[in-house]
Amino acid sequence: MSEQLPIQFSDAAANRVKELIEEEENSNLKLRVYVTGGGCSGFQYGFTFDEKTNPGDLEIEKNGVTMVVDPMSIQYLIDGVVDYTEGLEGARFFVNNPNATTTCGCGASFSV
Repeated sequence: MSEQLPIQFSDAAANRVKELIEEEENSNLKLRVYVTGGGCSGFQYGFTFDEKTNPGDLEIEKNGVTMVVDPMSIQYLIDGVVDYTEGLEGARFFVNNPNATTTCGCGASFSV
């Protein structure tokens, strides 16, 4: 029986992270997902590549890559899914977050 993780990492997101890491030729890179204050709805999502993890970080491995979330951000992301899409508006990582009561038009910021 597998333990339910507090946040999920979609196949699309994991596969895109894998492609980007291969382009950078640095297998130590991990996708760091975080929440900061700001944006038009109060909080905003951030995505960056990081080589290190910090004490308390949650690490989720999928398809050979790792997503990292700090303990302060995870409380806003519980039951969410980090995903990736390519469409007319461009390509982007995003969070499908059931905790967000309001989101902005672009989906980059939210309120709880």
